[in-house]
Amino acid sequence: MTGRRSGLGRGLESLIPGGDVGQSATQFVDVDSLEPNPLQPRIRWDETQLAALADSIREHGIIQPIVVTRGRGAKPYQIIAGERRWRAAQRAGLRTTPVLVREATPSQILEIALVENIQRSDLNPIEEALAYRHLTDEFGLKQSEIAERVGKSRPAIANTMRLLTAPAPIREAVANEDISAGHARALLAVDEPGRQVALLELVLARGLSVRETEALAQRSPAPKRPARPRTVDVETRAIERELQRAFGTNVAITRGKDGGRITISFHSDEELNAILGRMLTDDELV
Repeated sequence: MTGRRSGLGRGLESLIPGGDVGQSATQFVDVDSLEPNPLQPRIRWDETQLAALADSIREHGIIQPIVVTRGRGAKPYQIIAGERRWRAAQRAGLRTTPVLVREATPSQILEIALVENIQRSDLNPIEEALAYRHLTDEFGLKQSEIAERVGKSRPAIANTMRLLTAPAPIREAVANEDISAGHARALLAVDEPGRQVALLELVLARGLSVRETEALAQRSPAPKRPARPRTVDVETRAIERELQRAFGTNVAITRGKDGGRITISFHSDEELNAILGRMLTDDELV
């Protein structure tokens, strides 16, 4: 469609120096002369998919060449894109494999591997988040720059990287595809990590959907914090109760010598919108 940016950002051709990968000469090299990409974002390899790909390669060979660069270790070549094909070729017993040799920096190698995996929806959200963080920590890329490279929005990159703040059991559940990234983000709306893990167990036990998990998180009580001693007169306490009934959430009024403040608690965007709606439409509150 004219005017629309590709969902893959700049694409593999623009990330790999030396022109169009589809237009370059293919070489055949020994399968054992290749080494994996140490910056490969994929951590888990599906054994069933590898076996199926090996069967296909055994029958038809490798149709799409593996993109490599000159090796930096014991092997002559290091894989840039196509590690799964290489692993399957080894299983299939191939002695040689077609490759395209390209020059690439470590940053470009990671970018290309990341784009290729996203292209095939091969990464789980945690692997994707780790790759983004590596681009940020090791190569100094901003989230907006990563978004441009992989063809996603900056908020999408931020939301994916936020998964890394989840407790280990939640990250593991996402990586194992026991829950989705949407489930994890819903659980992260709860402040206390221990409570997040407790809710995860409920989500898994009940097989809750993302919407049901969001509702569960909204009903989860806020963590108890040490209360600061404060003196509240009867009139102020009565006003607090009225406001709590009106908004359906906790309200605290603090008075001081020069005035005071009203604190209205909310635990999600939906609760905030409901509170704002009451404030703007309820005649008793305007």
